[in-house]
Order: sequence, then C-alpha cells, then structure tokens
Amino acid sequence: MKRRSLLPPLRAMVSVTILRPPREDMPRGLRMILQVPRDTFIMILVVARLTTAAHADDALVSTTLTSSVLHASLSFLLPRTLDSHTVRDFSLWGLNGLSAIDPSLTVEEQHDMLHLSVAQHTVLALATPAADDLAGWTDVITRMMQTAWDRSSDMRATGQDGMLQGFFDELFNHLDPYSRYVAPDAAVSDRGIRTGGTASAGLTLGLDHHAIIITAVNANGPSWPTALSAGQVIYAINGRSTQDRTVEAVSAWLQGPPGSLVRLLVAAPGRRRMTVSVRRESVPPETVFAYTSGHHVVLHITAFSANTAEEMSQYLDEAMSIAHLSGLILDLRGNRGGVLQQAVTTSALMLDHGVAAITQGRDPQANHVWAVQGGDMTNGLPIVILVDGRTASAAEILAAALADQKRAVVVGSATLGKGLVQTIGQMPNGAELFVTWSRVLAPLGWPLQGLGVMPQICSSLGEASLERQLQDLAEGNAESATWVRASRQARYPMEVSRTLAIRKSCPAAIGTDNDLDAAHSLLDNPEEYRAALATIPEDPAIPPAHAE
Repeated sequence: MKRRSLLPPLRAMVSVTILRPPREDMPRGLRMILQVPRDTFIMILVVARLTTAAHADDALVSTTLTSSVLHASLSFLLPRTLDSHTVRDFSLWGLNGLSAIDPSLTVEEQHDMLHLSVAQHTVLALATPAADDLAGWTDVITRMMQTAWDRSSDMRATGQDGMLQGFFDELFNHLDPYSRYVAPDAAVSDRGIRTGGTASAGLTLGLDHHAIIITAVNANGPSWPTALSAGQVIYAINGRSTQDRTVEAVSAWLQGPPGSLVRLLVAAPGRRRMTVSVRRESVPPETVFAYTSGHHVVLHITAFSANTAEEMSQYLDEAMSIAHLSGLILDLRGNRGGVLQQAVTTSALMLDHGVAAITQGRDPQANHVWAVQGGDMTNGLPIVILVDGRTASAAEILAAALADQKRAVVVGSATLGKGLVQTIGQMPNGAELFVTWSRVLAPLGWPLQGLGVMPQICSSLGEASLERQLQDLAEGNAESATWVRASRQARYPMEVSRTLAIRKSCPAAIGTDNDLDAAHSLLDNPEEYRAALATIPEDPAIPPAHAE
C-alpha cells in the first residue's frame, strides 16, 4: 500500500477648479495661501472629493448590507437553536455587543421603548417591536447600529465587520460554546479548507540526503492513480532541476491553475528515471495516513473532512490485501472532529449493519437515526481505537459507534465530550453562522456532550495501572467494566456531578506511546481483546429518574 508518513513533511474621475494667480492688492496672508503650488491644491481637492464620495457610498451600502445580514441570520437562528428563543431575545443579546466595542454606548428597554444612549444621554429612542417581529427587530438593530456608527469613533474604527462580529459574539454568549459567527474573510478561508485548497499535484515532499523526495501521495489528489509513490526522488519539475532547491520551493512548483499539466521526472531507489504527467486539481485536505506495524495496520485520522470516508475506503481496501494482517488500529488522538456524516460513513466501512449515532434537535431536519448497512470491508477484523482528551465531536461519534456495536476496543483516556452538532448558514456578506442544532446520542442511548467516550482500557492512570489492566484482561477480568457500564447507563439530561464522577475514573489526558503498545497487545492476544469487548453491555439499564 502507498505509505504515508505521520512525520511532518516538511482608476477616478474628478473635477478640479484651478485658482487664478493672486493680485498684488490682496492681503499678504491670502497671497501666501494662493501661492501654494497648483499641484498641491489639485491633490487636496482630489482627496477631498474622493473621500466624501467614499463615505457617502459606504454609508448607503453598509446600512443595506447590515440589514440583510441581520434579517438572514435571525431567520436562520429562529427554528434551529437547541432551545427556543424569540427574535427579541436574540436582538437584545446582540445589541449589548455595542457596549463591548464602546463602553459609553448602552441599550436599555424602558416602558416599551428601546433607548440607545451615549454617556448616559439618549441619542435614539424606538418603539419595542413584538417579540417575534422579524422585520421590526431588523429595522431597530440596523438603525441603532447606524446611530452608534455616527456617534462613536470606536465603532467606526472597528468597521462594519467588527460591528457585526461584536453583535453576534454577544448573542452567542447566551447559547453554547460552539455556535459562532465567522466573518467573511475567515469564512472564505474555512470553506477552502473544508472543500479543497489550491490546485496542485496532491503530493507531500520531503528531503533525504539533499534529494527532494515524495513522502506522501494524497488519496484525494490527481497523483494517486499514477505511478508516483512515496519514496521516489524528484529530479525535475517541468524541466526545472530540483537540485539544491528547498522543499518549499519545489512544492510551490507543483501549484498552478486547475487543469494545468505538470511533468515530474522521478525515480525510485535503484530504478530508472521516468516522467509522469499530472493534471493539477483542487485537492481536499488529506486526513488519513496509514502505515504497517508488524501484522497490524495503523490508520491515523486527523480530522473528518468531505473526503475522509473515501480515503478510509481506499486504505482499507489496500490493507485487506496484506498477508497475515491480524488487526487494525484507528488513531483518533488529537482529532477535533469535522463533518458528522463522514464519521457515520466511515463507521459503515467497518459495520455490517446497526445504528452509528442518533441526533436530536428542535428542527425536524436535525433529528436522525444514523443507521448503516452495506458491509464490513474488514470482514470482522479486530479493531482498536486510540483516543485521548483532545478527541472530539465526529471522532467521538466514530469511536462510540464502533465500541457500542462491539466492533472495536477503545484505548486511552476520557475524550473531550463534544456531542453537539452545528449547521452552517451562509450570510449575504459572505460570512457564516455555525449554529448548534442537535445533540448526539451514542447507539446505546447515552449522551456524548459533557461525558465523552470512556475507554475500555485506560492509559491515563499510569503505566503500572495499564499493565495491570492488560493482565486482568488476559485472565478474563476487566477493571474498566464499572465505568464503562456507568457511562452507557447515562441519559440526558445528566447531573454535572455524575458526569464528573464517571470521567474521574479515567481522566482526560494527552496520548502517549503506551496507547499504541496496549493496542498491539490487545490485537496480539485474542483473550484480552474479547474480555475488553465484553465490558460493553448488551442492553444497559436506564438509570432511575432522580439520577438523570
């Protein structure tokens, strides 16, 4: 299989009035003014004319655009937030953001009137709209923002984007930690990361004894189906020698317009040189890296982007052709998540059938039972999943799905516990709203939010404890059975004290090499693996109501 290293690879029309020369009978001071060089007057007039025009245009466009962004965002929020709120709630929360930009600005509601004050003096008073009057509240917010802009130098200094950012930051402070407003420039960048970067050949390069080599071939990229592979030396690109060039410089040569052709002169060690032509494409980010370790294949999933499941499918297909393969290790440590659907689809590659996750929210479109059926590409091959305190969101969904379905044993520590799903709305100004609209439940019904995934083998209790756990498993006993069952019995809503008590059994920590050692031990000793699988209850009892 193509091995990927986990090591870092290294124009303005103006009218101008020209003044006549000064007469001798003019006062001396005026003669001095008029004797300023003609070019200087032209420059001053041009700047004044352009500046005035720019401010007039900005004010008109700003108000119109601000109003459309506010209307679109409030419309997007209303049916989707986890808990029901009115337009009034969102609006008053957001208007408090004006004070965050300029503390002299305050918005207060008195006797059905909204007052915008500057240094405690009312500068605008408007009738309070009905709680769900979307158009009314949009108009009120827009007018207050425009007045604040006119009255506050701090507001003008922060700009339109900063004003909207302050509004939404304050609004989302009243919701959850993950809902947010992403300004236009950052949103463009984020979309590029999610869907693909600049056009390239899809290769990662490195340096080996002064030679530029291929260290990884992106499975999503145009080089994947070619003869290019990791370990090959690149001697030239489009006829330009790579000798004495840096990795960064040669990597830049691989970039170009989408669809353009790049020719690489390469050779594997001990082989003849050959030319491989690749047509550049916009390549989604690579998220899966694989290597063999003994009779096991380690698949490191760094995030869940639009192509993660496809990458996994390709790697699993190759892995199953390896002779004497006895197990898979999915490394999710440090994986902060990504696209939920990709986590579900990835789980389907290793499950014959069953529920992978359940999502629940107010919006009917947020409610799903994510069931999978199709076929296990690994034919039941033993799987160990590595997690740590940074493993979150979609990564937790995958780990919980395979663990609850008894298709994998989880090793590591309690994960982050991010079991909330965000939906994305694109705004008229190019910004994006990320709004939490559903909670995630694992296949056995327990909530991921706050609790996280509790591993069957805990490595955060120390090396001695880890060795004892493995020895107990070899004898058919599992120290983790108590905390694993407790986590599977949990139901939403859940008391914080109970959540903390369960997580304390295997505290969240950063993963170490001991995790990988334990994974190999489990895969090399079937009795340990079976005992760890058995810690997952078939049908956990629902806890008493008072414990919820």
